[in-house]
Amino acid sequence: MRRSLIMLLIATIFLLVNSTADAGKIRKRKIRKLFKHSAIVKDHFTGFALYDMDTKKMIYELNSDKYFTPASNTKLFTFYTCLKMLGDSIPALKYVTHNDSLIFWGTGDPAFLHTDLKGVKGFDLLKNSDKQLFFSSGQYQNEFFGSGWAWDDYNDYYQAEITELPVEDNVAVLSADSSGQLKISPSCLSQYLKCDSNYKPETFRVQRDFLTNSFVYPAMKVPVGYRKEIPWKTSTALTLALLQDTLKKEINEVHVPLADSVKIIYDTNADTVYKRMLQPSDNFIAEQLLLVCSSRKFKIMNADSVIAYSKAHYLNDLPDVPQWVDGSGLSRFNLFTPRSIVALLCKISDQMKNDSLLHSLMPIGGVAGTIRKAYKTDNGVPFVWAKTGSLSNNHNQSGYLVTRKGKRLAFSFMNNNFTRPTGEIRDEMVRIITYIHDNY
Repeated sequence: MRRSLIMLLIATIFLLVNSTADAGKIRKRKIRKLFKHSAIVKDHFTGFALYDMDTKKMIYELNSDKYFTPASNTKLFTFYTCLKMLGDSIPALKYVTHNDSLIFWGTGDPAFLHTDLKGVKGFDLLKNSDKQLFFSSGQYQNEFFGSGWAWDDYNDYYQAEITELPVEDNVAVLSADSSGQLKISPSCLSQYLKCDSNYKPETFRVQRDFLTNSFVYPAMKVPVGYRKEIPWKTSTALTLALLQDTLKKEINEVHVPLADSVKIIYDTNADTVYKRMLQPSDNFIAEQLLLVCSSRKFKIMNADSVIAYSKAHYLNDLPDVPQWVDGSGLSRFNLFTPRSIVALLCKISDQMKNDSLLHSLMPIGGVAGTIRKAYKTDNGVPFVWAKTGSLSNNHNQSGYLVTRKGKRLAFSFMNNNFTRPTGEIRDEMVRIITYIHDNY
């Protein structure tokens, strides 16, 4: 009898010790059960990877080795490449002075006179110079659209053209003035804004010609509070016209190679630019940042070259080779696996070495960016920081999650080829991620 009591006591102690050790442990079978009983994630192609950043172990995977269209999750690859290749400030212009001339080259800097970023140091260099100004063009080697972009989205704000020296976000702003008349900014585009009585859309709409900067609008009353951003057709001539109109100075075009004595003027804080790219998911900034990296590394601007370099030198240890073709994720040619995105998230965290700063740059659940309205905070405290990615029939989230018990997780949740409303997909992702946070 005594021996039986001793054995029972030992067994009880063993169970208590193990239950204490397992407290808060994320069980793979419980996560699997979440997906098994979800009708939503089973009616399309779903991928998921959940990784413990402290134990460095994968917790649960579903199709994590399969390739998905990432949409704006691609910006995480751009972000990491910038962390590796750029310093703490974005180069605005390259320039040399020679006798009475100042020759300058673009760097692709998206902050140059940007509406929100307001990069002005390069502009001030030109404005305050007493020398004759010459813009040396021809550094950019790709097309005005990325590979695999939808050409018929050219009139939409999110698909601005790519150029070596962007000005004011590369978009025109159409709005109603105080008298209800339609106006366009920059004002030098006013000559191209025309009312066309033969243009009869169902509602008021401004349409730019695909090949030119001809903007037409219907013979309708301009809606109160109307505001629309439409990318303009880029060209060196327009860039010079915009600069001259703002600087009130003459600028001539030249074609000369970069001089050995070239100087660089730096502008906006890099983290500020990254935050603007990641939180609202700014395609324009993402594309231009690849050119900044290329300009810094190769003295030319070629997105393909910098992507190839990043894949060979920074991303060669990912579980699956990424098919990466642009900076923003507008292209459907991009293909990444969830487990590779999780590995990338870990590399980003290791590179920054500051979770608080990293989290502040990402969209913040319940607080800021593209997941501000998707999640609720936990009594005012955010617990998820994730980049979204959306194209028609595709919606993804990849980022960081901290549970109530303090577990630091990285995850990639990818949904492709669904036909139900995107909101239903988003809500189900939020339900699952929130469950993981609440219960572990």
